[in-house]
Amino acid sequence: MKVTIARVYLHESANVHEKLLRFLHDDAQVRGATMFRGISGFGHSRHIHTSSLLSLSLDLPIVVEFYDHPERVSEIVTQIKTMVDPTHILTFDASVEDASNSAS
Repeated sequence: MKVTIARVYLHESANVHEKLLRFLHDDAQVRGATMFRGISGFGHSRHIHTSSLLSLSLDLPIVVEFYDHPERVSEIVTQIKTMVDPTHILTFDASVEDASNSAS
């Protein structure tokens, strides 16, 4: 089955990641979603956000990834663009294996 995967790149201090995950779960009801917390990264500002043993950063990179049918993802991304910078959203096509074809 063909699906579209969307990735939304954020940082913790924006405080959008929890709202976004709740939206994907409660309102959009996507097939699946995962939130990743990075150990380091940088964006448009070129400022490196990092975590180390000596300091615990509260502004680390966050990636929220979800997937669903291509049409649904397109609709959902349109809504998400009102919550986050549209240039932080990446989508790509993928496929999900048919459960009836998998080995038991």
